[in-house]
Amino acid sequence: MDKETVVTSIREISIIPALRMFSADDARFAADAVAAAGIPIVEVTMTVPGALEVIGELVRHNAQVIVGAGTVFDLATARRCLDAGVGFLTSTGLDLSVVEFAVKAGVAVLPGALTPSEVMAAWKAGADFVKIFPVAQLGGPAYIKALKAPFQHVPFVAAGGVTQANAVDFIRAGATALGIGKDLIPQDAIQHRQAHRIKELAHRYLGMIKEARTPYE
Repeated sequence: MDKETVVTSIREISIIPALRMFSADDARFAADAVAAAGIPIVEVTMTVPGALEVIGELVRHNAQVIVGAGTVFDLATARRCLDAGVGFLTSTGLDLSVVEFAVKAGVAVLPGALTPSEVMAAWKAGADFVKIFPVAQLGGPAYIKALKAPFQHVPFVAAGGVTQANAVDFIRAGATALGIGKDLIPQDAIQHRQAHRIKELAHRYLGMIKEARTPYE
C-alpha cells in the first residue's frame, strides 16, 4: 500500500489500534476483529512474539488492512519490518535514523516524541505524524492543546492513556489521530475470542471521533 494512501487513511479513520499481544495467534485474531469492525489499520508492536512473521502474514492475507510496525527502536529492526511489507513505522521514542530511513524508503513514519524539541526534530526529519507518548502522564488533552499552539502544522497522534473518557477531548484539543491499545482491544476479550466485544468498542471509538469533529452548536 502506497504512502499517500496510508497517510490519508490514518487521517480519515483517526484510530491506530496497537496490538500488544502475548502470542502470534492473539495478534492475528485482534487484527481481524478490529478490521471487521471498521478500522482497517493495525500496529503490530515488536513485543509480539514472532512480530515480523505476523506482519508478513497480515500483509499477504489482508490486502485492505494497513499493517504497521510499532516499538521500532533501531534501524536494523526498521529494515526488517520494511522487508515484511509494513505500511508504516512507529515508535515510542525518537530515533532520527529510523525517520530518515523511512523517508528515503517512501514508507509512512510516526516517531514518538514528548518535548517540543523532539517534536521539532521529528518534523524537520520528515515525519508524517508525530506520536506524543505517553500523553496521559503529561497532562492528556491539555498537553496536546499546548503543543498545537506552536506546532499548528504538525499532525499529532495522541498515544499512551487514551480511553473512552478522554478520546473526544484529545481530538478537540488538536490530535489528528489516536493510538489505542488495551482500551480498544482488552486482553480478556482476546483470551475469550470475543470479537463482538472488540467490534462494539471499535464502533464506540469511531462514534467519538465523529462526535469530536462535529462543530459545536
